[in-house]
Amino acid sequence: MTALPRGETPGSPAADDDSVVADPSAAVPAPSSQDEGHDGGEGSTTADDAADAAETDGDDSGTDEAAEAGAGGTDGTADTDGTAADVGAVDGSAAAPAPLSEAEAELAAQRELRERIEKRKAEKEGPIAAGAKLSGQAADLLAAVRAVESGEKPAAAFFDSPAPATPRRAAPTPAPVRPRAPEQAPAPQGASPEAIAAVAAVLAEGGAPGALARPAAEALGAQAADALREDPWQLLAVPGVRPEQADGFARAVLGTECGPDDERRTAALVGWLLERAALQGHTALDATAVRAALTERSVTDPDSAVQHAVAAGVVLVFQDGQDDQESDAPAEPGEDAEVGAEDRAGQEPVQVLLGLDRYALAEESLADGLARLINTCEKDADWTEPASAAGSPSAAELIRAVAAHGLVAHTGGEAARAEPAALITAARGLGLRALGAVHSVDGRRRLSEATGDPSAAVTLAGLLSGAEGPGRDEEGAIAVDLLVVLDAPQLDVETAAILVESLADGTRLVLSGDPGVLGSAGAGRVFADVLAARACPQIVSRTPDPGPIGELVSGIGIGELNQVAAPGREVVIVPVRDAGEAVHRTVQLVADSVPRAIGVPSADTQVITVGHGGSAGTRALNAALKQRLNPGPGRFGGFDPGDRVVHVPTPGRTVPGVVVSADAEGLHLDCAGTKVVVPQERVESSVRHGWALSAHQAAGMRWPAVVVVLPGDAAQGLSRPWVYTAFSRGQRHLSVVHGVDQALQRAVAQSPAQDRTTRLRTLLEAPAG
Repeated sequence: MTALPRGETPGSPAADDDSVVADPSAAVPAPSSQDEGHDGGEGSTTADDAADAAETDGDDSGTDEAAEAGAGGTDGTADTDGTAADVGAVDGSAAAPAPLSEAEAELAAQRELRERIEKRKAEKEGPIAAGAKLSGQAADLLAAVRAVESGEKPAAAFFDSPAPATPRRAAPTPAPVRPRAPEQAPAPQGASPEAIAAVAAVLAEGGAPGALARPAAEALGAQAADALREDPWQLLAVPGVRPEQADGFARAVLGTECGPDDERRTAALVGWLLERAALQGHTALDATAVRAALTERSVTDPDSAVQHAVAAGVVLVFQDGQDDQESDAPAEPGEDAEVGAEDRAGQEPVQVLLGLDRYALAEESLADGLARLINTCEKDADWTEPASAAGSPSAAELIRAVAAHGLVAHTGGEAARAEPAALITAARGLGLRALGAVHSVDGRRRLSEATGDPSAAVTLAGLLSGAEGPGRDEEGAIAVDLLVVLDAPQLDVETAAILVESLADGTRLVLSGDPGVLGSAGAGRVFADVLAARACPQIVSRTPDPGPIGELVSGIGIGELNQVAAPGREVVIVPVRDAGEAVHRTVQLVADSVPRAIGVPSADTQVITVGHGGSAGTRALNAALKQRLNPGPGRFGGFDPGDRVVHVPTPGRTVPGVVVSADAEGLHLDCAGTKVVVPQERVESSVRHGWALSAHQAAGMRWPAVVVVLPGDAAQGLSRPWVYTAFSRGQRHLSVVHGVDQALQRAVAQSPAQDRTTRLRTLLEAPAG
């Protein structure tokens, strides 16, 4: 590992910090500017922490792409690197509707899955009564929750056990496979001009900016104006709107009729807290944390607020995995009641969770689907011969495990990807329809090279949409016998549920990935929950990552930041004093030092930093790198031909590309050989400069050279998974622009805790029946 003295790196000075930091205009009513923070640590522990963290670009929160690129197209208020509301030089109307794109088909599949599982849940349970006046079971909910949490009464007295899984239904037949070029980026669900105008009139009455009219109409539907007039706090459904802003709007619309305990306000706040927590990766939150967060927001009776939110169907209440056998057993005759009370007092309080129905349904569907694959697989398959011919003991162990089980988890670093590749090759040699699915085009390329067969690798989004892979069988299931999902930590619960629902009975599924990297951009921790539940065999690779970078990253994985020998300058430490110097040295490294000393061109060097905001975040670094590497006026809404960008077609998907041109259809991108057209109204929310990324955006991809930037104010955003992910993105070279002193070593040494509250592990551990 080489440390360079300050000032040694040659190159032209970068622009002054003030000149390179973009100052995007806000489209929401003075939203919180804490977006200028860093990618946060591993999740939040309370609902309010989750809500506040969601306002920053928390790299481990799962919201980097969504916050920075308009949350996959739904957030019309997200700021960008100086892009205007339209593409400056792009004139004319939008192009005529194109056939369903890959992303549109994926979104349609998600909606269809939710409809199916919601219908299935509706068949199990009656509708929840709603209304301002509560009675019956709803009125008793507060007492029930309190009794369960204290252990005074068993959970079974208040919560129904999950119904058994229903028989699997065939997935719908997808759209036929389309030619790959050019691909039209998805447009949001458009609102009619009349609906937007009506919403704008209501917003004007409440003093809210007209820029919110379109996103509010899209979020609330055709009757958005009436809904906002009746319940102004529904404005919280618009991404980027804060509770204090919704409160001001409500006071202007309702006058003295509203107060902090208005049931409309408290219900909206509970939903908002859960939505913001979902952006941090949580699928549920502890009811105590939700009540505490409501108290901090001036709700005087948080218990009643939670009670009303559950009764109104805003959130669901759960208590999973509690052993009720002792509480169900009858008391012995003459047993002292006080002794029983003392025993209950010594028990652990029962955790009651609140969650949004979309994530609850997805987790339940996923748990059912994984159990189905485990139980319907052929257990006596003989794969002895391909296992014996495997190139490594770990690959042979993986092949033998998959032969006997329907679900297998495989863990390992970058070098261990050869083992799933060997499994796919072996299964194909046996005549099985085997396929590997990855999360990025770069991952698809690497898997194709490892298997020697381009048809053996697809992107997960392309597989689900039907744009890649073998398509569906006559029953609507994906036509595979074995599916290997690499980079499994990037699987969010909704995508995983759609995937498993699309697999036929008897299909073998392998989840493979590095458990040390950052989690998914969406809600859930699917891979970690499967590992923790021990629901299937786990094959741990014994193949280490080679070279100085592999040695460094392996040490980080166990909490050690070691000095490593780097005779070929594979790892270089560049100390800096402040953020301005960090930007200056980063530009020098990318433009001069790495190409000259390492032989990696600037186009193959990726910058990774902790946050999007701040004086050395992605915005500042992208502005400085554009000025040096591709200067121009930004005539296409802030972009010029040749600009490196990232496109976020759907939440959680970051697709690197290069700007080609712009016309009346929109902004034309080249994304690893795929031509993509982003409509001009979507450019601001879904396209961003891409010379510098956050670690969450970079997960699942690798580059020949990586420059990791750690300015002094980034210390609070560091964690072991963040450092592990960022440092492991480089193949040949890693430069660390280091300005955090001992904070880096402390972050690596600190053991990562469970960062997300989810229910999947409990559902997987629950006994069948």
